[in-house]
Amino acid sequence: MFKKSGGIAAAIGVAFFSAGFTAATSVPANAQDAAVCGTDRTIDIAEMTWPSAAALAHIHAVILEEGFGCSVEIVAGDTVPTSASMISRGTPAVAPELWTSAVEEAWKKGIEDGIVVELGDAITDGTVEGWFIPRYIQEANPDLTSAEAVIERPDLFPDPEDGDKGRLYSCPPGWACELSTSALYEAFGMADKGWNLFSPGSGGALDASIARAFTREEPILFYYWGPTSILGKFDAVQLDLGPVKPDVYACNTDTDCNEPAGITAYPSSPAVIGAASWLPEEAPAVAEYMAKAGLTNAQISTLLVYGDENKADAAETARNFLKTEEALWTSWVPAEVAEKVRAALN
Repeated sequence: MFKKSGGIAAAIGVAFFSAGFTAATSVPANAQDAAVCGTDRTIDIAEMTWPSAAALAHIHAVILEEGFGCSVEIVAGDTVPTSASMISRGTPAVAPELWTSAVEEAWKKGIEDGIVVELGDAITDGTVEGWFIPRYIQEANPDLTSAEAVIERPDLFPDPEDGDKGRLYSCPPGWACELSTSALYEAFGMADKGWNLFSPGSGGALDASIARAFTREEPILFYYWGPTSILGKFDAVQLDLGPVKPDVYACNTDTDCNEPAGITAYPSSPAVIGAASWLPEEAPAVAEYMAKAGLTNAQISTLLVYGDENKADAAETARNFLKTEEALWTSWVPAEVAEKVRAALN
């Protein structure tokens, strides 16, 4: 079984295809068996602190060890420390879901210097942030497709503690999304239009409020992001916030920006499969597999529902994915690799 370590080496990793990877994967078929790892080095995989990235780390670990015969170690990670370690030390070898917007300049330089590569998109249709309402509310009110339309109807989203006003559920104190949601609340003039801005005490409290509303088929207007189990479990509709204005968003989320709050949609953050450059050079078959291993928001959200409903950890969630989504992951690997993974799971 692969080893799991708490080493700091796994802090951040995100990347898209690079010229170096393209060259590496052009190795002739007879130069390396597609079902063989290709490197004697231990491939350390960063297990990030959020559920989707943690589950992906374990999915890759099982496939690499059981299918390709690699030596694998899972190490603790987070965006900034992992990416910094990859750039400075070439370890960890892989960051399965690296959100590069948080480390944009350093990561770009690491790619230019040939230290790291982007093997592909971890989330193929991009990350999601925005304001949502239940689909059953929109079906009953087909005109509610934009934030502006919803804001005109506070009566449809009554505040449980102040029934004469509507309620917008924001983020817990200290989260970056609390700043962005508060700024939009101000920019839309929602206080003057009959709305209260509600900040839950924790992420769990926000999730509980959303789950309660959907279970009772009650109205709710809330900020959320994906991929997450909440968006996998509940049929929510994202509202149109207009075009993305990067400068406005940057100011809205900067406590030192003195410009008035502006209206902008949330930008989609790149989430990539980042790797140390030695990986595609020494193990092109592994890199080729990972280049195919992207998932959509919906697929990852569905994956996370199992973990949420069964209180399963990342390893258990990964094994459930491999057992129930065989048609999906077997398309990423040669048949021989798939057969070895199946045998290990059974």
